[in-house]
Amino acid sequence: MKNYRLYLVRHGITQGNLRGIYMGSGTDEPLCEQGIAQLRELREAFPFPRVATVFSSPLKRALGSAEILFPEATNKIILQDLREAGFGEFEGRPMQELLQDEHFKLWMDPAAHYTPKGGENTKEFHSRCSRVLMGMFEYMMKSGIDEAACVTHGGVIVSMLAQRGIPKYPPEHWMADAGCGYELHISPEFWMRDGVAEVVDIIPYGYLDAKPQE
Repeated sequence: MKNYRLYLVRHGITQGNLRGIYMGSGTDEPLCEQGIAQLRELREAFPFPRVATVFSSPLKRALGSAEILFPEATNKIILQDLREAGFGEFEGRPMQELLQDEHFKLWMDPAAHYTPKGGENTKEFHSRCSRVLMGMFEYMMKSGIDEAACVTHGGVIVSMLAQRGIPKYPPEHWMADAGCGYELHISPEFWMRDGVAEVVDIIPYGYLDAKPQE
């Protein structure tokens, strides 16, 4: 049974990340100098897969990360559905400020079903994350691409794997550090029957073993 491999990787950090700013698809910052240096150090210290095809979010922080982590890629595909969620009224504000915002508290409560003004509905966000994950695998199968990387955002990765990843874990389990992520396997039979992908390893290889245990 043939397996197709997709490497989901979270982008590097930006100046807004360092300042504690809440950043979604409405904030398009490039990587900061520290973020660039961190990704380069990560790539030098640990092996990343070498792929010819990279899917990327259209946001600058993802595009810049893809260039650093997968420089050999010649087939670069930008997918709008890989962008982070739109945070609307919360976009670009300090997290410390948002924690006191009553609307933000509602949004953090899944039972409230709150959509921020000007933001993306949570159900619609999860729907596009699920759709784009399976769409990438479908493209790979139709194009004869055995392996590819995908550089996107932390929230997108969490949503994808909480819905479509096995083993089944709660969303918080799938949080990834900057420049890191997961190796996924799927076969055509598995995809058609169950619509799920198996998470088999951490990217980059060896990172988890070297990371200090909390």
